[in-house]
Amino acid sequence: MKRIAGENNEQRIIFLTVVSVLFLCFGLLLDRPSGIVAGLWNIIREPDYLITDYFVIGGVGAAFVNSGLLMLAFTVLLGTIRTDVHGLSFAAVFTIAGFSFFGKNIANVWFIVAGVWLYAQVQREPFVKFLYVALFGTALSPMVSQIMFGLKGPFVFRLAAGGAVGVAMGFVLPPLSTAMLSFHKGYNLYNIGFTAGLTGTVAISIYRSFGFIPQSRVIWSTGVDPMVAGFLVILFSGIFLSGYGMEHRSFRGLREIWSLPGRLLTDFVDLVGVGPTLMNMGINGLIFLTYLLVIGGDLNGPTIGGLLSIVGFSAIGKTAKNTLPVLFGVILGGMTTSWGLQDPPVQLAALFCTTLAPVAGSFGWIAGAVAGYLHSSVVLHVGILHAGFNLYNNGFAGGLVAAFLVPLIEAFARRRNL
Repeated sequence: MKRIAGENNEQRIIFLTVVSVLFLCFGLLLDRPSGIVAGLWNIIREPDYLITDYFVIGGVGAAFVNSGLLMLAFTVLLGTIRTDVHGLSFAAVFTIAGFSFFGKNIANVWFIVAGVWLYAQVQREPFVKFLYVALFGTALSPMVSQIMFGLKGPFVFRLAAGGAVGVAMGFVLPPLSTAMLSFHKGYNLYNIGFTAGLTGTVAISIYRSFGFIPQSRVIWSTGVDPMVAGFLVILFSGIFLSGYGMEHRSFRGLREIWSLPGRLLTDFVDLVGVGPTLMNMGINGLIFLTYLLVIGGDLNGPTIGGLLSIVGFSAIGKTAKNTLPVLFGVILGGMTTSWGLQDPPVQLAALFCTTLAPVAGSFGWIAGAVAGYLHSSVVLHVGILHAGFNLYNNGFAGGLVAAFLVPLIEAFARRRNL
C-alpha cells in the first residue's frame, strides 16, 4: 500500500469537513434561516422515493443545508470510530451528500445505519467492518419515510413501523452485499445499489401483497441557476487544484490513475495517493457538469446528486478514460430510442451509468459503449420492481447489465486468445 509523506487521516477528515461546511454556508446564503428550517421540515416529512427533487420540496437553500449536515455527520462518524480514511470513504461521503438532494435526509438515514450496527452486534463483529455497508445502505432510506409520513394511521404507530422496517433493511444488507459482489464480479461500482435493489424488490412485493401500491412520480425542477452552477465550478476546480498543489504541480500520479481499469475495489487513495485522486475527482466533476450544460440539461437536486456521486467514486474506480465510453453509449441510446437526452431519467442515466466504468477500463471503449447503451434502456424499466424505494436504481440496473454483458465479453475474449 503506497503512502505519501505528509498524508494522514486528519488531513482527509479536514478535507471532507471543509466541503461539508461549504455546502452549509452556501445553503445559508441562498435562504433565510426560517426558510431553511421550514424547508428541512418539508424534506423530512416527504415520502421521498424516486424521483423527489429537494429543490422543489424544501427549496435550494434547505437542500444544500440538508446535504451539508449529512455530509458533516458522517464525516464526524468516520473520525469518531477512528477508522482509516481511504478512497472508499470519499466515495461514501460524497455519495451521501449527493443523494441528500433527493431522497436522504437528516431523519431517515439513521435507521438503516442502526440495522447494520445491530447485525454487527449479533455477529459479534466490530461495526467498523460493516461501516461502508451502513453508509451506502442508506439508499433504502425512502422506505422509512414512506411508512412514517406516506401511510395513514396514528403517528406513533407509523414512527415505530418505519423505524422497524429501516432497521430490518439495514440488518440484512451486510450478508447480501458480500454475496452480490460475485454476481457482477466487481464491474458494477454501485454494489450496494444492486443489493438494495434486490432488497427493495422483495420488500415492495410484500407491501403490494397487503394492498400498498405506491404511484410512480417525478418531482423535478428545471433550468440552471447560475449561482448553483458557479458554486459547483468553484467546488470541482478547488478539489482539482488542491490535488494539483499536493502533487507539486505534477500530473504524474493522475496518469497512473488513468492507467487503472477501476474494477471494484480499486482504491486510488491507497494505490496512488490523495493528490492525484483529488485531481481525478475534480476533473470528472467538471466533465459531467459541462455535459449537462451542453445538452441543455437541468441543474437540480437529482442531477447534482449524480455529479457528486461521480466525484466521490472518482476516488475508487472512475476516471475520464473509463467513464466517457459508457457516457457515449447512453448518448447513443438517447438518440436512437424514444427517449431524449433532456428527459429526466436519461439525464440521470448519463450520470449514474458511470457505475459501469470498469467495463470500459477492463475491455475497452467498444465494450464500455455497449454497456452504456444497454444501461440506458435497462435503467428506465427496472425501477418498477422496487417502486423507486432504492435510491441507487442505476446501481441495480448496472449490476444486471454487468452480469449479462461481462460473461459474454469474457467468453469471446477466451475464444480469440485460444
